[in-house]
Order: sequence, then C-alpha cells, then structure tokens
Amino acid sequence: MALPIGTPLGADSEMRDLLLGAIPALRAFAFSLTYDLDRSDDLVQDTLVRAWVKADSFARGTNLTAWLFTILRNLFYSEQRKKKREVEDADDVMAGKLTSLPEQEVRLELREFREALGLLPYSQREALILVGAQNFTYEEAAEICGVAVGTIKSRVSRARFRLTEALGMKGCADIGADAVTRAALGGP
Repeated sequence: MALPIGTPLGADSEMRDLLLGAIPALRAFAFSLTYDLDRSDDLVQDTLVRAWVKADSFARGTNLTAWLFTILRNLFYSEQRKKKREVEDADDVMAGKLTSLPEQEVRLELREFREALGLLPYSQREALILVGAQNFTYEEAAEICGVAVGTIKSRVSRARFRLTEALGMKGCADIGADAVTRAALGGP
C-alpha cells in the first residue's frame, strides 16, 4: 500500500507497522502514569503522531519501544507542568461521580495497590512500572528516563519498599490471598 503524498521522511509502511505493534505497551505505560483511560489514550495518540512526524530521527535497529516510551514520558511531564496552572475539582464533585464501590475483595486490594502506587513520586512509580511491569532492563529504563542506571535501581528499590510499607506487608508471604482465605482453602 502506497503512503500518501506529504508523508514525513522515514515514515514508511514498516514504521507504521512498528508503531501499531507498540500500542498495547504504550497504553499500559500511559495508564500507569495517568490512571485515566481517556487521558492515557490521548497520550498514546500524541506519542504516535510525534513519532510518525519525527520518524526520520529514529535510528532503525535500535529499541523502538524505548524511543516511544521516552516520547510518551516527555509528553506526560509537559502535561503535568501545564496542569499546575489548571483549576482543580475543589469540591470533588467530578471525582465523586467517578468512584464505585468494590464488588469483591480482589478489587478492593487492587484499588489499595493503585492508591499506594499513586502515592509514590512520579520518578519512583515510573521506574517501578518500566522495570517491574514493562520488563525493561535497568539500562533501558535509565535510557528512557535519561538518568544513570544506579538512579533507576535506587528508585525501584525505594518504590518497592514504600509500596510494601503502604500496603502493610512484611514480605513475600503477604502477597496473594490473606490468612483467612488461605485457612478457608485448607492452606497454611
């Protein structure tokens, strides 16, 4: 299929296919930063548009996902800077409309986890998501964030420690079903 006239340099059908293939990972990363499906989809769309327009600046053969995550991350932080000037929902009227009661214990635990994750500083949450959820190496995460590898390792370590503290966990044994559920199932 021929691309339309006016297509940016470097933007070809191969690049289009690579960008389309990266959408699920981009959506997951964007959502981990925003906790808002619409906002994360907007971030992904803006990322793809920027990548398409600047396709000639991507070095073929390098890590496309890392390049896209860097673009997305920069867009997110630009939005955060702009957001400081926006008016907030002081009465929580809109936020109250968006909440729903958990239907089961797992949803409650997931909500608690999201809240605890949301309390982490952006830099720690970002590092933990890149390494823990997106399976980037420390080196790749450091490149995406533009920091040293040791800084990423430190951020991930501090994020994990804060999460376990915030969730009231003592160790790996606290992960999964609680003691009551384990006892009901006949486990330890």
